[in-house]
Amino acid sequence: MDIIANFIDGQYQAPCQQQYIDNIEPATGQVYGQIPDSGDDDVELAVAAARKALPAWQLMPLEQRADYLIAIAQEIERRIDELATAETIDNGKPISLAREVDIPRAASNFKFFAHACSQFASESHAMAGNAINYTLRQPVGIVGCISPWNLPLYLFTWKIAPALAAGNCVIAKPSEVTPKTAALLGEICQKVGLPNGVLNILHGTGAMVGQAICQHEEVKAISFTGGTSTGAAIAQLLAPKFKKLSLELGGKNPALIFADCDFDSTLEQVFRASFANQGQICLCASRLYIERPIYEKFKQALIAKAQALQVSDPLLETSKMGALVSKAHLQKVLSYIAAAKSEGGVVLTGGEQIQLSGRCQQGYFLQATLIENLANSARCNQEEIFGPVITLQPFDNDQEALTLANDSQYGLAATVWTNHLARAHQLAENLNTGIVWINCWLLRDLRTPFGGMNHSGLGREGGVEAMRFFTESKNVCVKY
Repeated sequence: MDIIANFIDGQYQAPCQQQYIDNIEPATGQVYGQIPDSGDDDVELAVAAARKALPAWQLMPLEQRADYLIAIAQEIERRIDELATAETIDNGKPISLAREVDIPRAASNFKFFAHACSQFASESHAMAGNAINYTLRQPVGIVGCISPWNLPLYLFTWKIAPALAAGNCVIAKPSEVTPKTAALLGEICQKVGLPNGVLNILHGTGAMVGQAICQHEEVKAISFTGGTSTGAAIAQLLAPKFKKLSLELGGKNPALIFADCDFDSTLEQVFRASFANQGQICLCASRLYIERPIYEKFKQALIAKAQALQVSDPLLETSKMGALVSKAHLQKVLSYIAAAKSEGGVVLTGGEQIQLSGRCQQGYFLQATLIENLANSARCNQEEIFGPVITLQPFDNDQEALTLANDSQYGLAATVWTNHLARAHQLAENLNTGIVWINCWLLRDLRTPFGGMNHSGLGREGGVEAMRFFTESKNVCVKY
């Protein structure tokens, strides 16, 4: 039995109340470990450790602070196989995906912000009358970073790295569903000698330890990635406290596929955008709008690819489609498929739970699922499913495509597939999303702002946006 501990003040510690939660491997449905069910007492210990570490960490020269982040990145790279295996067991994703995407990106996050902190500049403004204003950007202090289960180490480090780079101390909570790589990050911090208390990692539920982190008076900012309903609850909780808040929430991302697209390339990339990580990425395309002249051809090609995508044990090197993250999540996704059928949707392929043999007999596996004949107002076109389920609809002109795409409470990302340059730019300007990819998907430059509109979140992450969030600006005016 793998028993995880909290990481507080540079040491691993059992939860104060000695309460634990079972950790279940999605591919087998079996308990393989336990994690702390932390609460207020654990948060107090973590805050005390961060408070003690904060003055020295804030005053540390940028180059030295950056050296720690680089060392963490290098240790992640050295342990890539171990971390990828842990991620796959915890999350159910194919091990090739964890090894090629998740873990390398976690290392890249630390590398990027190690360099970003030395390039993070402020402004000065000269005034008539012999005066000058300059802006100080100072660390917020102690911050809370709460990350989701779909890209566990990838998104955990996406928050922690800029917070540390900006000079803050961090209380971090990974999802209780996927805690293992976050726990291993503590070992990495010990190995590289990160000062005690600079990063503290607490495990447990959002309702208990997550809420305690958010409510603690000494935690001055919260960066949260997760579901829209949870984000709304956090916003309501923190509004009276006037804390800084960054929310990266759900998505219901449209893909606009035009008849003049590069058919084969678009097919490959749209399919990947739909079913990568079993559709459990907030950026996945879930609403496919296809121009009518190629609708039937594109649909049949998608069906053929979906039927060829075999669900398998995610620990196999050949696996391309693993398990959904939990039994509860599997049931949620299946309920949306049932809802689609009740609303007149036609399941073109998939839609059924898969039972594998051997060690994965009790795992949470689902076929890649394509659904058509739904109104744009149907639940499966309006609510985030977060699984291997996509809907298909035809359109006849650019304006109809734009109207369908923008008919959503969400506004995270969109993709546009066309060789018409003017159309691509015009659609990009008018799509109500924080990110637009043209003839590509998930092509990320870490310098660019990341985030969404409406129910997809509040604020932006990435590059200078993240450094600004984790600092407070102060104007200084000098008359000389």
